[in-house]
Amino acid sequence: MIRPSHFRISFILWAVLIVLSSSGCALFGRSEMRLNTPEAIYERGVEYYQKEKYSKAIEAFQRVKEEYPLSKYSLMAELGIADSYFSDELYGEAELNYSEFINLHPTNPNVPYAIYQLGMCHYNQMLSIDRDQIETVKARKEFERILSQFPTSKFAPLAEQKLRECRKRLAENEFYVGHFYFKMKQYKAALKRFETVAKEYSNLGLDFKVKHYIEETKRRIDREEKERIAREREEKQKEKDQNKKKDGKEAKKG
Repeated sequence: MIRPSHFRISFILWAVLIVLSSSGCALFGRSEMRLNTPEAIYERGVEYYQKEKYSKAIEAFQRVKEEYPLSKYSLMAELGIADSYFSDELYGEAELNYSEFINLHPTNPNVPYAIYQLGMCHYNQMLSIDRDQIETVKARKEFERILSQFPTSKFAPLAEQKLRECRKRLAENEFYVGHFYFKMKQYKAALKRFETVAKEYSNLGLDFKVKHYIEETKRRIDREEKERIAREREEKQKEKDQNKKKDGKEAKKG
């Protein structure tokens, strides 16, 4: 399984500064706020997150969400929960929370970010080319979703890069299966896989290799077909010779 990159695009570490700068509130002036205000609780969640104490961060963000649902910090806490699960590599829980955010706030400007993170949840669970690629397919779907729905988003270039990696992984998997069939001399099944790579995954670094195997596979299929026709012709000739021999024996008896 691919391990997640240390690079994180964490909403809670930057979005809060944008929101608070517009209100003139100093996030880290703890002396200016009471301990149980949504600001203070959210701050504690951020501090836990920065210290990689993700379970405690989730508790703090969940408290903001439940106790202050109308606060501007509640929305930020929703993504904070998802980010904490993501950074803790609990991708199933992260996926659920990002999806919930998208469904509850479809017009929120942070939706592209949430979709990108959804894709990354699956991307970080992709398996090697000889294994099932369902996570790769799911990741590709989310990255394509960003490019389709939010082509001007700051996350579009990142999604495009990850999409290319997903497509290459799927191409390599398709070629791997085709090569397996090729070695087993199941050439028609192999050709189908190679042609899929050529048609759907061009310009990903596999073109030359795939072209070679398509040509070689077709050559072997043609050779097998000629050998089959020759065998059938030979068998028919043997059958014809046997019938003649049989008819000759019966004629002598008569």
